[in-house]
This record gives sequence, structure tokens and C-alpha cells, in this order.
Amino acid sequence: MTHKRRHELTVDEFVEGIRGGNRNIMSQAITLVESSRPDHEKRAHAILDRCLDTKNRSIRIGITGSPGAGKSTFIEALGLDIVRVGLRVAVLAIDPSSVRSGGSILGDKARMEKLSVEPSVFIRPTASSGYLGGTSPRTHETILLCEAAGYDVIIVETVGVGQSEIVVNSMVDFILLLMLPGSGDELQGIKRGIMEIADAVAITKADGERSGIAQISRSDFEAGLRMIPEKHPGWQRKVLLTSALEGTGIGEIWQNIVEFAETMRKNGTWDRQRREQLRLLFYTIAEDRLKREFFSRPAVAAIKDSVEQQVLSGEISPFSGALALLDAFRAH
Repeated sequence: MTHKRRHELTVDEFVEGIRGGNRNIMSQAITLVESSRPDHEKRAHAILDRCLDTKNRSIRIGITGSPGAGKSTFIEALGLDIVRVGLRVAVLAIDPSSVRSGGSILGDKARMEKLSVEPSVFIRPTASSGYLGGTSPRTHETILLCEAAGYDVIIVETVGVGQSEIVVNSMVDFILLLMLPGSGDELQGIKRGIMEIADAVAITKADGERSGIAQISRSDFEAGLRMIPEKHPGWQRKVLLTSALEGTGIGEIWQNIVEFAETMRKNGTWDRQRREQLRLLFYTIAEDRLKREFFSRPAVAAIKDSVEQQVLSGEISPFSGALALLDAFRAH
């Protein structure tokens, strides 16, 4: 029995499918972007180059927060609210493991059951590819594909492992920090950097008997925000109370994001920030490719382990070891 070979899409077909909102083609394009096979990378970048001329006024939202803050439940409630006003939403959930395992894909769909069946919503776990903090240049490239596909709002959910928030800040417009009621006393433990990059704080699960504690937490966070420098001149960061269970506060969060977008677009910060993000992506990819080429060079690979052992045993300094690898790289 002969199997019919699946038609391999051309770059033109990919671009046409993405712009036409074909989810299947969109998923295939993201798979190409995430692949490290040279032929896949080449096609992915040809597709991305063609997609860049799509003028999309999307809003990119990064959602981070403490474990147990209910990120997925919150994202589902927010996503449904946005869909109701007639906008299209893409959710990129950063997967710290490999997307190949498939477990997290099922997990994300199951956690966002109502949202995932909406025709104007696209949910996709995106591999962290071993990058510190769970986001990689590939996440940024996936955002660009989502914009080309006409998604109005792109939500990036982080795994919340310390550094990830800082990395996500380099690819989104608005960072929302989710915290639990009673976590105000954790303010000391929250990395100052995370508070500094937040454009708003949402206290989740502020319902029932927790509503009183939530009010205290709100005051604590407002005081905390006053103590750190403002992120964007002219933007007053708010602390809002939400309950995905009762459906309260979600609309206020969306309104806050819309106001932020209007303010930042008006004063020129929006475009400036987007340009800075492209510059960062440009250098990150260049460094990434250089690093890969460096370690895959046969001359480097041949001596790497022995040089590492010399460094570990104290025969040579890390500096001399690194230079030995660099000499091997240059010599071939």
C-alpha cells in the first residue's frame, strides 16, 4: 500500500494561509519556527520576512504571577471577555518542557476548556527550548506570526520562574502581575525587578472570605508600587481585585489595558518600545546562532570535554580554557 506523500506547502501558501486565518497552516508555521533543523529554519524565516509587512495594531499582554494565583483560569476569563467585544485572541502558554511530549498541549486545552472552543481564539503552548526564564526568541517570532494572522490580542503566559518575567517584558506591551490575597507580606520576597516591570497588579481569587484579606493586600501592593520608580512616565499603575469565579474585576483589567495602549500610543512610547524589542530580538538571534555555530564546530567539539576537565581540576583558568576553545574555532 502506497502512502500519498503530504503536499509540502510553499512559502507563498504558508503566508496566504496565515493571513487567511487557517489555524492548521498557522500551527505548521509555528512548528517550523520552533524547529532547529536548518531547512526548517530557512523556511520559517522566509515566512516571517513576508509576514512582517502586515500592519497589525495588536496588543501583546504578558501574564505572570505567583504559583497558585490561577493564571490559566484568569486568562480564560479575560480571553472570553475580550472575545465578547469582537476581538480575536491568541494565547501562547510557555511550556518549560518539550512540546513534543504532548502532555502540556492537552493540559492547556483542558485548563481553558471554554476559551479553546471559541472560533476566534488560538491557543498554543510554545517551547522554552531550554532558555533561561522559559521564553526564547522563538516565542517572539510566534507572536509576529499571530499578528500576521490578524489576532488583535496576544496573551503570553509565563511559567513564573524568576527570570521569565524580565524576558517576557522584552516582547510584550503590557505586563500583568497576578498575586493571591494575603501575599502582601511576600512583597519583600518578590524580586524588585518583577514589581518594576509590572504595568498593573491583579489580586486574584478576591472573593468570599478572602475579600477582606484581598483589600489589605491591595493597600500593601499600592504602597509597594509607590516605593519603586515609575515604569512609563504618565502611567499610574493600578492594583485591581479580581475573581474569575464570580467574574468580577476582569472587565476592569481589560479596560486598564485598553487605556494603557491609548496612552502609550499617544505619547510615542508604544512604537519606541516595539522598535527596542525588535533590536533586542535581532541581537538575541545573532548571539544564539553564533553560540550554536561555535559549539558545533568539529575542532571545538573535539577539545571541549578535555579543556573543561582541565578547568575543573584547576590546571588552567576558565579564562584560558575559553580562549583555547576560541583559538580552535578561529583555526578552522
